[in-house]
Amino acid sequence: MNMEQVQRMRQGRGFIAALDQSGGSTPKALAGYGIEKDQYKDEKEMFDLVHAMRTRVMTSPAFSSDHILAAILFQQTMEREVEGMPTADYLWQKKGIIPILKVDKGLAEEKNGVQLMKPIDNLDEILEKAKAYNIFGTKMRSVIKKANEEGIREIVAQQFEIGKKILEVGLFPIIEPEVDIRSSDKKESEVILKREILKHLEKLPEDEMVMLKLSIPDEDGFYTELIKHPRVMRVVALSGGYSREESVVLLKRHPGLIASFSRALLEGLNHSYSDVRFNSTLEKSVREIYEASIV
Repeated sequence: MNMEQVQRMRQGRGFIAALDQSGGSTPKALAGYGIEKDQYKDEKEMFDLVHAMRTRVMTSPAFSSDHILAAILFQQTMEREVEGMPTADYLWQKKGIIPILKVDKGLAEEKNGVQLMKPIDNLDEILEKAKAYNIFGTKMRSVIKKANEEGIREIVAQQFEIGKKILEVGLFPIIEPEVDIRSSDKKESEVILKREILKHLEKLPEDEMVMLKLSIPDEDGFYTELIKHPRVMRVVALSGGYSREESVVLLKRHPGLIASFSRALLEGLNHSYSDVRFNSTLEKSVREIYEASIV
């Protein structure tokens, strides 16, 4: 356990950058960056291009520990290098940014109004590899579509069950039961979700902590109880389909809740930009998200 990283995650000012688009979401991420599907011939070229995009982001002067606490990585990104160093080591040693790894394998089909995570059959292997690459923590996403008590209960139980395995090997899990922002009963889902999360937090030993990644709630300050909970290291918010402009406005209504944005962070970047334009565009995005995260 790196206590410097623990203290930074618990008390630092800033936000978490999500650079963890997986195979299914990579084409959309590249399209947003100005690279369409007809510009690469296969999956290898696609992943090379997205790593080049992430490398340009991570090496930008705008991507610094002055504003960014941590970065969430896709496994392939962890296994690649940035400027001749393993990505996680580059982030921490060169940038002072904590590396986190996405470990889920995507979503199962909807049942009881939720999408659980698909089984992570090789979780032990992934976690051992994460430790070897000096990863601090993990992230895993599931989705709530409807305010179904049984489904939400099951989704939170699954998240914490896997979270405990992650804690056992000395890594810190980000629990991410996302509530779909387009859900007609989003507020009701959030009430059930918070209740279920609190039940599981109370069962954690005193020396264990998790992080939570949640959709920005409808009710102002709704997650304050979670933010202040002694078993919670940090509560972060996903953008969930909101634009960056919408996300930062909403986030400012929730003191203590910090951003963990992906698409909203990269919004406006293009592979054709000069370094000056690229860095200034990213700097504007980073500053907007940072300011919303330190309210």
